[in-house]
Amino acid sequence: MKAKVRGIYTTALTKLLLENDFQIVQPSKTIKARFSIPDNNEPPDLKIKDRHDLQGVVALGTPEAVKVFQRILHSSLEDAITRKWNVSVDGIYKGKIVSESNDAFHVLIGEDIVGLLPKQEAKSESQNQNENALIVQVARKRIGRKTPLLTTQLKIVGKYAILAQRSNVGVSLKIRDINKRAELYALGKQLVPEGWGIIWREPAAHTPKTILENEVTTLREKVKALNETAPLADAPALLVEGLYFMDVEFPRLSKARLDALRAFVSPTLDGHHFYKSCGGKVSAALEMAEKLLEKGQSRSEVEEKFKEEIRLAFPEEGSAVDVEHVKLSGAVFHLGHATVEAINSHELRYSRTIRA
Repeated sequence: MKAKVRGIYTTALTKLLLENDFQIVQPSKTIKARFSIPDNNEPPDLKIKDRHDLQGVVALGTPEAVKVFQRILHSSLEDAITRKWNVSVDGIYKGKIVSESNDAFHVLIGEDIVGLLPKQEAKSESQNQNENALIVQVARKRIGRKTPLLTTQLKIVGKYAILAQRSNVGVSLKIRDINKRAELYALGKQLVPEGWGIIWREPAAHTPKTILENEVTTLREKVKALNETAPLADAPALLVEGLYFMDVEFPRLSKARLDALRAFVSPTLDGHHFYKSCGGKVSAALEMAEKLLEKGQSRSEVEEKFKEEIRLAFPEEGSAVDVEHVKLSGAVFHLGHATVEAINSHELRYSRTIRA
């Protein structure tokens, strides 16, 4: 399987994935140099990038790739927390309208899974459906949320191309070569099925014509199968499986293990991923410190300078802090303000006032 990795955990996760028989595709310049990985522009089965809060990563990939990645994490990182979304991203469902609000229908697409469909999209579709059943697709907005966003503008997604209902031929903006764009546009005009458009994805620029033609044929067969199975299916039902999304959180022990993995590849200070997840000046200071390590400076001296540089970025006794409680489900509860009473390498003790 193939994986594309980006973000502050890239080096450690790349090593972990390579050790577990993944192939790294579309590597950054740094990763190519660190692991001697050749250029490879093939599309990935799994995409991994930082969470917005930098406390872990999010992964989007094929069902098998996400499953294997989850297994690797739990076998290698003892306290890693994974939360797999039970909705198929880009998945096409036969759903059933169960209620409505001012601007959206609530559509049941699976057991206890209700999505939101904007009313302006549902008008033309629902008129031709029986018992409020209609064909919808999970959009890429609101991925990971409890309530997925739905659309009736269907797309059949492949590695190199996307068949888009009621659309035209298009080429990814990431393909900048004018001649290649013209070539793909002309090919799309030849292959496009009636009532659909073709959007060429970035990897199509590096792929032989025969492979592109074969993929479009496969996508057209999926459209045909969808048209045949949809009328017979009982709502709710998954008609075309898409990708799957997983949120991953790295607590303290996981970050320490990832530090050790990274240290096999590049000079790494203890606490690397904790400090990187702080972002801002702390992350920048860490990069400078590790560049000094690469140049051969004493580790003890570098660590001392680094800790002095970042000291003011962290709370001390008497500091006011905000307290958050994160549940295993990922839900975050804001517990208000507190004052740090004591802090050392083993614990942080604080006090807060709770008003009735």
